[in-house]
Amino acid sequence: MNRWVWLALALLGAALVPALLGGTELLPRLSRFDPQLLLTLVGMIVLCWVLNALRLRLLLGEQARHITPVRTLGVVMATEFAICTTPGGSGGPLTLMALLARDRISPARSGAVFATDQLNDLVFFFCAMLAIAGYALFHSLGRSQLSMLLGSAALLCAALAAVVVLLRYRRPVMRANGRLIQRLGVSAPRKRRWARKLLHFTQALAQTWQLPKRTLALVFTLTCAHWGLRYSVLYLVVRGLGTDLGWIPSFLVQMLSLSAGQFSMMPGGAGAAELTSASLLTPMLGSSTAAAAILLWRAVTYYFYLLAGGPVFVALLARPLLERWRRQAG
Repeated sequence: MNRWVWLALALLGAALVPALLGGTELLPRLSRFDPQLLLTLVGMIVLCWVLNALRLRLLLGEQARHITPVRTLGVVMATEFAICTTPGGSGGPLTLMALLARDRISPARSGAVFATDQLNDLVFFFCAMLAIAGYALFHSLGRSQLSMLLGSAALLCAALAAVVVLLRYRRPVMRANGRLIQRLGVSAPRKRRWARKLLHFTQALAQTWQLPKRTLALVFTLTCAHWGLRYSVLYLVVRGLGTDLGWIPSFLVQMLSLSAGQFSMMPGGAGAAELTSASLLTPMLGSSTAAAAILLWRAVTYYFYLLAGGPVFVALLARPLLERWRRQAG
């Protein structure tokens, strides 16, 4: 119950940011927004779910035969709902492993698929930063855009450095974890159980990376298509409000805002993402336009995830658990 109360408070705080920023001009701005464009944006998010479902099936390889395409889409929606409702998205991998386990896919394999999927996202953003940096060499960017570019590049470099260190020094890291667990007084059987799980995960990760190169290339192509659609939402929202904001600055605003939301450990970055985007967009768009853009952007890329993914999450995960508890109680 505390988790849902915390989520409700986070959503309330997130809604207050654009409400206070826009003031009395917010509602007139929103009323003039084209409903057809709003439906188009929602359709783009649905297409993003479909692309992610295709990515999941490709990464599962032969084991994808255990799960139907419709259920794959449901798994993706439920997983992203869990990401949006837990601090730092921590519930995402747990939900994915729990759902795929019902389709005879081991937690080690589903965890490896999730890790590979996240690594694909990281590589996409790194390539996007390189492309934007190349664009900046031949085109003049404003001071605010340059600062956003540098901030985004610093975050990506730190994330990539952490991944490289973990991969390069995985054995010393495992030994250090073993010593830490020993100092915490964990029993020997539990230590062996965790060691086996870690070894199974690394083996599954290696198997996932050994998929055919054509498959991995297609997964990365779908990754680019997904994030290209997802990060075009704010750009189209601003245009729908009658203001012009380039795709590159809108991309950087979203990247920095969502990164701030992750670091805040709030569910879905609620509050922190709105505050960061408000500070970045207000100098470029004005307070009322920025407030309307933030509210519409988050409505499509966050609140819609909750409204559409919540029933799927309950149907796939929560309801079977409740039925099991009722049988055990009876």
